[in-house]
Amino acid sequence: MTTVDDKSVVKEYFNATGFDRWRRIYGDGEVNKVQLDIRIGHQQTIDTVLDWLKADDNLTHLTICDAGCGVGSLSIPLAEAGAKVEASDISEKMVGEAKERAASETLKGSLNLSVQDLESLRGQYHTVICLDVLIHYPQNQADAMISHLCSLSESRVILSFAPKTCFYSLLKKIGSLFPGPSKTTRAYLHKEADVIAILEKNGFQIQRQAMTKTRFYFSRILEATRSAS
Repeated sequence: MTTVDDKSVVKEYFNATGFDRWRRIYGDGEVNKVQLDIRIGHQQTIDTVLDWLKADDNLTHLTICDAGCGVGSLSIPLAEAGAKVEASDISEKMVGEAKERAASETLKGSLNLSVQDLESLRGQYHTVICLDVLIHYPQNQADAMISHLCSLSESRVILSFAPKTCFYSLLKKIGSLFPGPSKTTRAYLHKEADVIAILEKNGFQIQRQAMTKTRFYFSRILEATRSAS
């Protein structure tokens, strides 16, 4: 049985056909109904996280790591709001697109974009964010990834993932029966209890949570803060 390297699959996909597909979804041009639904759902996740961070009224004092930043949908508005953001993605093309979208003198010094995989990230940040990345990796890899993200965080981790429930597992199975020319990477669902257990193992407790749900996009969002020693 051939072992699949999920990281290589993700990197190749988002530097090839996946890049064009998701750049359109994350943009504002014309897309089909399914892509529009995913665009709306993804933006709702971004807006939820932005609302959480802006409500705390301390963005100008924060250092933020945006792991798996894509085309900068979250990183750019965070930098525009005054946070100091280190953003990275495994895809060189995604980072290139993010740099084009962030081409503004006002963001110099506030936003740094780089091509890195999640495991190679280093440094310490007040808040570490990883949205819509875990869906590309199985549970055993997700455990290591979340634990590494926790090690980078001084105070808070915000994650989103596709929750594993009977209903969403059925939807995934139905969707796998209809592959198309723009078929994405394999989608992995994660049990919320498992994700919370990993966060707690690394010394974090859940503070806020939300669910984004449209017809074709679903994402559970968790905010966890480091427990007092």
